[in-house]
Parts: sequence; C-alpha cells; structure tokens
Amino acid sequence: MTMSRRPSSITIRDVAKKAGVSVATVSRYINRNTPVSPEVSERLNQVMSELKYVPHAAARQLASRKTHVIGLLLTNMHNDFFAPLLNGIEQVVRDKGYNLLVATYRADGQNASPPPIGPYNTDGLLVFADSLQDEDLIELNTNGFPMVLIHRTPPVSLPVPSVTIENKTATYNLVNHLIAEHMKKRILFMRGPDHQEDSYWRESGYKSALDANGIPFDDDLVLEGDFEREVAYESLNHFLENGKQVTFDAVFAGDDDAAIGVINSLQEHGYRVPEDIAVVGFDDLRLSAFLTPPLTTVRAPTEEVGRIATERLFSLLNKEISGGSVLLPTEIIIRRSCGCTA
Repeated sequence: MTMSRRPSSITIRDVAKKAGVSVATVSRYINRNTPVSPEVSERLNQVMSELKYVPHAAARQLASRKTHVIGLLLTNMHNDFFAPLLNGIEQVVRDKGYNLLVATYRADGQNASPPPIGPYNTDGLLVFADSLQDEDLIELNTNGFPMVLIHRTPPVSLPVPSVTIENKTATYNLVNHLIAEHMKKRILFMRGPDHQEDSYWRESGYKSALDANGIPFDDDLVLEGDFEREVAYESLNHFLENGKQVTFDAVFAGDDDAAIGVINSLQEHGYRVPEDIAVVGFDDLRLSAFLTPPLTTVRAPTEEVGRIATERLFSLLNKEISGGSVLLPTEIIIRRSCGCTA
C-alpha cells in the first residue's frame, strides 16, 4: 500500500509536476509578481488544494516584505451581525496604518479551492467561526502564520489566540426567564449552524434550562434557523404548515436575525407576539429595539470582540503574545417580545 505524503512535505516542484507547468509558473502564481492565465490559475488552485500545499515561499516573504494588510475571513456577510464586528476591527486596523482585506469562505468537503486570503496577500488573519477547519488552522500555525480566532476556540494544544463570548449561561438565564416569569413550558428552539461553537453552547444552555425546570427535551421543538432570518422564516413556515400537531408557547430564535424571520412567520400565520407566543433572540442587533414588538435578547459585545481580536493579532505580529483565549461577558436585555412590559 502506498502512503500519501504529509502536506508539510509537499514542495513547489510537486505542485508544478501535478499541474503540468514549470516551477517558475507556480512561483509567479504564488507571489503574484507577473500575470498567469485564468486557466493556469484555476488548475494551480485545484492542485494546491488537493495536495494541501502551503506556499513556504510566501511565509518567508512575510519576514522580509510586509504587505501591511490584515485579512478577515468570514463564512458569510448575510446579516446585520457583522456590521459592529467590522467596526471594531476596522478601527484598530486604521489606527495601526494597515489596510483590511475581507473575504468569505467556508472550508468543507465541497470547497476545492484554497482560501482567497492568507500568507501570500496578508500579514495576519482574523478567522471567524468555522470559516477554516481545524486542519487548515494547524497547517497555518505550523508555517508560523499569525492568526486570531473569532467566536471559536482553537483546536486542542494549538497556541492560537481566540476571542469569543459567553453563550451558555446567558441562554440558560433567558430560557429560565421564559419558564419562571412567563410560565412557558413548550419553548421552540431555532438551532444555529452546524459546527459553530456559538450554536453548540446556546443549545446546551437551552437544554440545561429545561432540565433544571423539570421539562423534558422534545426534539420536535428543535428547528434549523442557521442564524439567518430567511432560513428561520422558511423553517417555521414549513413547521406551521405541514399539519404536525405540535404546540409551543415561546421561541428561542438562536439569534436576533433569526428572530426577525420567526416574528414575521408567526404574524403572517395569525399569531400575536408576545400575547400568543413569546420570542427571544441573541446578539442585540441595532434594530432589535425597534422591532414590533421590541425584542428581548442577549446583548453580545460584538464590536468589542472585533477590537480585541484585532489588537491581539497586532500583538502577535509584534511577538508580544503567542496564545490565550478571551471570553467576553454577555447580558440579558428585557423588552416586550417575551411578555414583559419593559
């Protein structure tokens, strides 16, 4: 049986041979110093992804010729959550005299292309949630590339700084508020994206609150919300229209963006919020206080997350830190959507 070579042992010559081009062509593509045809670029992208090749030449270039660019890798920019995050990041980047390069990317089995930003066009990277897999983070760290994780913790034993928020206790307290203050017993939970830590800990807090109050967990009361209003809207529409006889008296919407979709769906189906069904969210987006009714939620320090993560990345660039996680506190904001008269 032939064993495959470790990604770290793959060289530029391996890439050139598999792509059917010269080593010089691969070098030009990596360093972006002269144009390469779109066809060759696409082929090299594919080969580098298949071989999991990390261009060491680019890493060496960082030591001698800085780009003065910081990269931010996001899974998407579909909702209002990212505006304060970007504000916090951009303030620090601007103060440091750098530029910010933002790209969307989701590392999974379906994505054959390498990330659009990294060692070859930035000095360091801010990585949001699950935009890169653990294997990608390990490879970048092995090659000495500076990065800070946002809204996720690093793989075990990987000395990469991270900045995230407290999810579980806040969710527990908010769900407990629905139960203790408003006598809710059938609380629908809109699950966030798979493989995201925020989603995992919020669901854990929801289950813990049910358990603490002697309410059995019901899988029929868990829907996919994906932290997006359109997904939550369609998911709840399907739930309400498929004839399933499942009653509920409240919704934990996963986040505020999903809560908007939930409220729209409920109101279109003739339900009053909160008189018939209470709705709560998470994040406290700028518009959450202006919804009808105003949304009870968890206030997350999203702008501060962006600021602290960026400051830590610059500390990493200056060799002042090597790792460590920051967990920022959150707080419950009571408004009318839960049934309170605040």
